[in-house]
Amino acid sequence: MDKVVGSAAEAVADIGSGSRLAVGGFGLCGIPSVLIDAVLASGADELEAVSNNCGVDEWGLGRLLMAKRLRRMISSYVGENKEFARQYLSGELEVELTPQGTLAERMRAGGSGIAAFFTATGGGTQVAEGGLPWRYDAEGNVVVSSPPKETRKFTDALGEEREYVMEEAIVADFGLVRAWKGDRHGNLVYRDSARNFNPLAAMCGRTTIAEVEELVEPGELNPNDVHTPGVFVQRVVALSPEQAADKRIEKRTVRSRA
Repeated sequence: MDKVVGSAAEAVADIGSGSRLAVGGFGLCGIPSVLIDAVLASGADELEAVSNNCGVDEWGLGRLLMAKRLRRMISSYVGENKEFARQYLSGELEVELTPQGTLAERMRAGGSGIAAFFTATGGGTQVAEGGLPWRYDAEGNVVVSSPPKETRKFTDALGEEREYVMEEAIVADFGLVRAWKGDRHGNLVYRDSARNFNPLAAMCGRTTIAEVEELVEPGELNPNDVHTPGVFVQRVVALSPEQAADKRIEKRTVRSRA
């Protein structure tokens, strides 16, 4: 089945207001920037985004944030995005901060048909007990906080009993990812650290859209090299050379000349 669509705008046309999006990337590495811009141009708002972080001001998911298109974020940290922090602390954005490994496993579980799982991460903290601020009001008061989670005692690998926290899987309406190479059947290969959260975002989206830097024909990818099988991908957008080359650095640090 040929899953290639003509443009990013066509690929995201059915992403409506209020949708939940799982978005690949870590910082600005491996982010589906072309698809994010297409969502911005579509006018969809009140979106919930599941992503490790929210890009930076004016790039990546930060572009949706600056345009006030995001209602809620599920992420592991605020990162370098000052607007993200401002909106969260001023009550304009709801944020469910989740330990990074837990976030990854929640997305993987969603794509694997696992409803929930137990992890030791967060046991004995507000992650388990509840009370983490999800939303503030304009005066800085907490108006929405995390609920308490079910916990159980299990014996760990060292034979010691520990408290484990139940975490629910994440399933998104749409997954947006970026791959180094992809074929017309939706099989994807990521490159080096740009793999990051992309396979997980692809798995947990009911409809997954992949932008690929290089489109190849079926059979050209070595099956042993495929990171995301095409069964997880519904649409493929082939990037132009200019789009593929447009990669930005979150923070550039250079050494002064001698």
